[in-house]
Amino acid sequence: MTDGPGTPAGRFRSEHPASSIEFAYAGIPTFLKADHRNVEDVAGYDAGVLGVPYDSAVSNRPGTRYGPRAVREASGWWDYLSGYKGGLTNMRTGEDVDFDALSVADCGDVPVFPMDQETTAESITAHVATVAERAFPVLIGGDHYCTYPAFRGFAEGAGHDSVGLVQIDAHTDTVSESPIFGREFHGSSTNLMADSQYTSYENVSQVAIRGYESPAFFEFAEETGLNLFAMPEVEERGMDAVIRDAVAAAADGTDAVYVTFDIDSVDPSVAPGTGTPEPAGLSASQALTAMEVLGDHDAVGAVDLMEVAPDYDPAGNTSRLAANLLVAFLERKFAA
Repeated sequence: MTDGPGTPAGRFRSEHPASSIEFAYAGIPTFLKADHRNVEDVAGYDAGVLGVPYDSAVSNRPGTRYGPRAVREASGWWDYLSGYKGGLTNMRTGEDVDFDALSVADCGDVPVFPMDQETTAESITAHVATVAERAFPVLIGGDHYCTYPAFRGFAEGAGHDSVGLVQIDAHTDTVSESPIFGREFHGSSTNLMADSQYTSYENVSQVAIRGYESPAFFEFAEETGLNLFAMPEVEERGMDAVIRDAVAAAADGTDAVYVTFDIDSVDPSVAPGTGTPEPAGLSASQALTAMEVLGDHDAVGAVDLMEVAPDYDPAGNTSRLAANLLVAFLERKFAA
């Protein structure tokens, strides 16, 4: 169906130009109200967005299967603001942002199979690889296990032999095997990536880790070469300095860096909508700083935002912050 100037709808739009501005809560909820495209059709776009509505690999509360839709819906706010204001000034950075310069395609959701984790992982890898061949991959989860097949898909699709990882998270996800959950669940994703052909712990940087880990974890980090920036270091040195060191370590000797942001890295007083909340986490400002710095770094070639479980946050603050984090990253990467 067309909506050209000769149709009644087209004539209405020409007579009422404000009708072309869509409210944040209206329309089809693609990320940033972006064009919907198949994964094979994202060439020419800056970024291709994929959702992964999968949470069958969690060890605590489920619900992150609803994360991609909630984050997409929340992201409409920035498109709406930019549309009716003719652009935006970022009051954190003082810079004018040309959102017209940001070209994003939303590729919809990766097909997932809730009772078949292996097939789901294969699907994630294949779809991320297809996007990575053509554009910058942006993944919205879903539980954090999904980062492992996405990381693999990015490396394969972009043709990288080695990929560093910056992981912003409350938990290290370095379990090698659980007597309850086995080898592949959201608590083992980083271990699986470090054990893959594409990276090792020497090129993994973890930021905002807190709470409790396995016995002798600091010895494990030292022995493996893991670049650990726990929450006390963020509080002492500041996020800007820490995240710059983290991405430099991940990039050292690698072809590119994959960024994964687990929303539970943020304090649950700010972002309660997640499955495994931990107290004393990042502020919203610290989280935004991390994404702004990472978006500015040339080595970063893919990003994901994981573990948003919107049903635990009826006010929607977690989803809005998650969307803002991705917008801040993409702004620095492509529109600043």
